[in-house]
Amino acid sequence: MTPPAAERIRTLPPYPFAVLNQRVRALQQAGKDIIRLDIGSPDMPPPEAVTETLYASAQRPDRHGYAGYKGTAGFREAIAAYYQRRFGVTLDPETEVLPLLGSKEGIVNLALAYISPGDVVLTPAISYPAYAAGAHLAGGEAIFLPVSEKDGYLPDFTAIRPADAARAKLLWVNYPNNPTGSVADLDFYTQAVEFCRRNNLILASDNPYVDVTFDGYVAPSALQADGAKDCAVEFMSFSKTYNMAGWRLGAAVGNAEAIRNLLVVKSNVDSGHFHAVYDAGIVALQTPQAWIDERNGIYQRRRDRILAVLPEIGLKAYKPAGSLYVWARVEDGDGGAYAEAALEAASVVIAPGLIYGEAGRQYLRFSVGVPDDHLDEALERLKRWFASRA
Repeated sequence: MTPPAAERIRTLPPYPFAVLNQRVRALQQAGKDIIRLDIGSPDMPPPEAVTETLYASAQRPDRHGYAGYKGTAGFREAIAAYYQRRFGVTLDPETEVLPLLGSKEGIVNLALAYISPGDVVLTPAISYPAYAAGAHLAGGEAIFLPVSEKDGYLPDFTAIRPADAARAKLLWVNYPNNPTGSVADLDFYTQAVEFCRRNNLILASDNPYVDVTFDGYVAPSALQADGAKDCAVEFMSFSKTYNMAGWRLGAAVGNAEAIRNLLVVKSNVDSGHFHAVYDAGIVALQTPQAWIDERNGIYQRRRDRILAVLPEIGLKAYKPAGSLYVWARVEDGDGGAYAEAALEAASVVIAPGLIYGEAGRQYLRFSVGVPDDHLDEALERLKRWFASRA
């Protein structure tokens, strides 16, 4: 017999993808051949030089002790060099760069660093679940900002109620966006920075898809906006840019005070990465643009195959310029019901839009991180299933 779990756990909804994974595993154990189009995980390996560096570093006897709560100086310097090269943003590797165990833990830990009971996190009404979950675990709450397809899923800062802004500590933005694939320009980030500076908020920019873009689009960083380092923290990740999702390597960069407070939480929770992972990360940051372009070209072709099939299966979507996803609206019905029927009848898993908030109820999220043969088979199954309903 054990005591009851803490209130924060009892009232926290299960992580949606953990629940979905259990469902899929049960079906697979029952003999079902399931194809997953729901997971935003790259299906291709990292650049070869990255895995070679990991192996070589792991052979060194001096690479098996603690690498430090702030990671290695070389890794932080490589992150700063990437931001200078990619965005023209200057970062102090000592005070404005902090390695993370993947950006997700940084998202939740930033809430623990800043949110107290009664405090608020502002987040778009369609957004990654960890933004609201972090607020909940810290004893605060999330206030959801209306977004819509016609406005490019960008929140209107002028519509935020002064009373909500007064209670808030963090404002989350995420472009290229998960799940919608929508993007933001530098003018949007300038408005976000101005709003946060006026209201004494941290602008938390979750930016893991910044280098997963299509049709020649180049995504900006929130830190490029004037005055951004006064209030902004950006989360970057190796998961999507370098196909390293399982490596759990990322970083928080930006406002030095926020980075310092995030480190206070992290140093009490984890002890950093294996040294060899940092060494491999340095090499990843030097990946030629040609490798990224070739990989993105594969994703773009998959995106286009999904878009071409959607009208045949009762769905509609605009063409996303970035991210790993196609965000599709159910023309006649509910996204959750559609996803359930597709799983039961076609053995294809699609992420219900409700995972990302009530405003996503009519939508589904397709991932392009699926091998070509699996994607083609899944789309054929969906076409056969949908046609059989007529």
